[in-house]
Amino acid sequence: MSAAFTALSAVLIKDCRRLLRRRGQLIQPLLFFTLVSALFPFALGSEGALLQRVGPAIVWVCLLLATTLGLEDIFRADWEDGSLEQLALATLPLPLTCAAKAFAHWVACLLPLIAMAALSALAYGVGAAERNALLWSLVLGTPVFSLVGSIGSALTVGLRGGALLLALLILPLYIPVLIFGAGATRNAALALPVGGELHFLAGLSVLAATLAPFAAAASLRARLS
Repeated sequence: MSAAFTALSAVLIKDCRRLLRRRGQLIQPLLFFTLVSALFPFALGSEGALLQRVGPAIVWVCLLLATTLGLEDIFRADWEDGSLEQLALATLPLPLTCAAKAFAHWVACLLPLIAMAALSALAYGVGAAERNALLWSLVLGTPVFSLVGSIGSALTVGLRGGALLLALLILPLYIPVLIFGAGATRNAALALPVGGELHFLAGLSVLAATLAPFAAAASLRARLS
C-alpha cells in the first residue's frame, strides 16, 4: 500500500510540475476565458442589471469552453516521450495513474480558471449570494471536466486533429454539469435553496471519479495495443 501511494504521489507531482512548466499552455485557457467573457458586454450592452443576471451563465460557458483547450495535454507528453507504455506496464494500476493525471490537470488548469471566474463574476456585478453559489458549484462540478476529459484525451492521444475530435466527444457530456451549475446560481439570485444543485454536482464528481479512471485506462490500453 505504501509503495502504491508513493508511486501515485510521484505521478501526481510529476504531472503538476510538467503542466506548470508549460506556461504557454496554462496561459492560453486563461486568455481565452478572459477574452470571451469580455466580449459578451459588447454584444449584450452595458445594462448592469442584465449583465448581473446573465453573468454566472456566461462564466460557466466560458470556463467550460476554456477547459477543452488543455485536455489534450493530459496524456500527450507521455505519449510523445514513450513513457505511456511504461506507465501501462508499471506496478501501479493504470486507473490510479489516470486518476492522478486528471487530478493534476484540475489543480494546474482548472483552479486558475476558477479564480479567474470569480474575478469575472465580480466584474459583471454579480451579487454576493450568487458569487458564493457560483464558486461552490465550480469547485464541486469542475472535477467532472478533468475526469471525463481524461477519457477523451486517452481516446484521441496521438491522433492528428485530436483536439477537435476531443471537444466533439466530451462537450455533450458536460451539459449536466452546466445545467446544475447555472441552476445553482439562478436559485441563489431568486433567494431559493441551492443545496439540491450542489449535491447533484458533488454526486456527478463522485460518479466521474469512480468510473472515469477505469474508462480512461481501457482507452489507453486500446490505443497502445
